[in-house]
Amino acid sequence: MTNIRHDPVAPTRTRRLAPGGSIDAHRHDDHQIVYAGRGVLTVTTDAGSWVAPGTRAIWVPAGVVHAHRAYGELDLHLVGLPVTENPLGLDAPTVLAVSPLLRELLIAYTRAEADGEGPERRRLRAVLLDQLRASDAQQPLHLPTPATPLLRALCAILQADPGDRRTLAELGRQVGASGRTLSRLFRSDLGMTFPQWRTQLRLHHALILLTGRTPVTAVAHRCGWSSTSAFIEVFRRTFGHTPGSHPAG
Repeated sequence: MTNIRHDPVAPTRTRRLAPGGSIDAHRHDDHQIVYAGRGVLTVTTDAGSWVAPGTRAIWVPAGVVHAHRAYGELDLHLVGLPVTENPLGLDAPTVLAVSPLLRELLIAYTRAEADGEGPERRRLRAVLLDQLRASDAQQPLHLPTPATPLLRALCAILQADPGDRRTLAELGRQVGASGRTLSRLFRSDLGMTFPQWRTQLRLHHALILLTGRTPVTAVAHRCGWSSTSAFIEVFRRTFGHTPGSHPAG
């Protein structure tokens, strides 16, 4: 990333982004929790991208260079925490499960800036931190960026068309490597198998399409699932609800 902005203090506030809106690469000396109360948010770093619908938030550790992008009308809730406050002990960007209570706490805390740091706000913050400690990390929503040129070439093909159903061996012929070599690289470079990476890519793309009000059947087809029912099952297992009930942007 180039032209990196340094904002020493991570803000605590609510911000609205229009569809396709973005916040350029920057870093904070504080930790930050990023939550989309509406729409779908992606956070991108040199290590990859993380996606968060309304049931998830993204933890961004202090010092990590990151950029934001909005899909659908995005209500962005940002909570800055000093480096001494790391409820889950996380040292890398991580997607967190957001319970109904944690959602309301994030919204209330980021909208209460004008109240200063009085007793009520301190109590609200304490409950918010308690709920964060109880939150589960959801690393499967991370789409890592490969370091090796071969994988970069292959992943770029699929990112351009997540519905591409070719096997790893077939894709390997296009980039000039055997399926066995590429399979080994996925494990050593990205820490996951090729099917796992492709599923994450498809889920990322599916969230974006659903936010744009694309019908579920069309999403399943455009993201490469063999059937609508297969897509619905994978989506439900990952996000806890069916794609038909996913809020549009």
